[in-house]
Amino acid sequence: MDIVSKLLEDTPIPRVIRTRQIFPRIKVDNVSKELYSQLMNKGLLSNIRPGQRIAITAGSRGIANLPLMIKELVAYIKAQGAYPFIVPAMGSHGGATAEGQANILNKMGITEDYIKAPIKSSMEVDLIGHTEDGVPVLIDRYANEADGIVIINRIKLHTSFRGEYESGLMKMMAIGLGKQKGAETCHRLGFGTMARNVPAIGRVVIEKKNIVFAIGIIENAYDETAKIVALRKEEIESKEPGLLEEAKALMGKINFDQLDVLIIEEIGKDISGTGMDTNVIGRYHTPYAYGGPKITRIAVLNLTHRTQGNANGIGIVDFTTEKVFKSMKWDQTYPNAITSTVPHSVKIPMVLKNDREAIQAAIKTSNIEDKKKVRLALIKNTRDLDNIFISESLIEEAKLKDDVELIGQLMDIPFDSAGNITLFFKKQEV
Repeated sequence: MDIVSKLLEDTPIPRVIRTRQIFPRIKVDNVSKELYSQLMNKGLLSNIRPGQRIAITAGSRGIANLPLMIKELVAYIKAQGAYPFIVPAMGSHGGATAEGQANILNKMGITEDYIKAPIKSSMEVDLIGHTEDGVPVLIDRYANEADGIVIINRIKLHTSFRGEYESGLMKMMAIGLGKQKGAETCHRLGFGTMARNVPAIGRVVIEKKNIVFAIGIIENAYDETAKIVALRKEEIESKEPGLLEEAKALMGKINFDQLDVLIIEEIGKDISGTGMDTNVIGRYHTPYAYGGPKITRIAVLNLTHRTQGNANGIGIVDFTTEKVFKSMKWDQTYPNAITSTVPHSVKIPMVLKNDREAIQAAIKTSNIEDKKKVRLALIKNTRDLDNIFISESLIEEAKLKDDVELIGQLMDIPFDSAGNITLFFKKQEV
């Protein structure tokens, strides 16, 4: 037994119980029908002329029903006699390479065979103007050469700053379409300037380019499409702040204000730009965002498959595992940190040999007198928060909450022979 294992071997791991967290569940029942209705009610398809080449943006996030919505947009645009194509609009993601960004879309289900349109991926950008502060405005060359652009993105709180416009349509135009060079330009003075730069750059794109229309998506806490809003070009700037407030009211969270330990089963770029939604865990890699629960120690056990070795955000937590460290790819992870000018996001936390020791290390260092009474929660990721596990010490508090329901029995956390959690979040009948 090595010295670390010996130091941790007597640290007790509490029994846990499965709970259901309850959130508002506004949901679009028929996504295709609602998208079409939004476009027709505003007559937005009439903005498209036969023969035009129309670029449709596609980001790197795992957005519910995004492949379907893009497929439908392609069909609607073709019906107008135009030629739609997809441009990856994801800043420096995918290792800041054209191939990497196309690969991200394919893994999300956005493939040429499915959407029935070409994906044109390039890191080349064109300068189309400057903001009032002199910030260069760059956009994807394929999009710039198109006759029109359709912007589609989810609207939600950003993980690194606060402003009227955070993650959404204006950010898609400012950073997503800007590719690596545009993202770097927007981030160059740090996140303290983002609340100003994002709308300023977005305004230039709206002014200079033919934005045919925009599709704003709001999701509920169950990773479902809660609202689809089609916006005219001139409505984007005025309508997005209100949609951000709606998204904030629907987002998932941990329904406990204080924890000694949080265990996150997986993080990845398909879940959030920082691997995990910092708004959910109350930890940030910049001083320009705030809010969320107070958590003493956080451990991450795995990377998602879709993140392709990108471990951006791992620097925010305290502990991780050898399997995470071994699966990290520097060429996928570091471009984000360099482009965003936030190296803290990719620093390496303490690396433990397996899940059991990562959990024990988090408990042992949580600075509480009685480790058996640790206030611990275990979540799959920061997107799937309807079912979580809580330790025995949180049960009485949970019983007093209207938004938490105990649905299981107390159990020991199951580990395999290698010390890793087994099938903890496998769907169960309750």
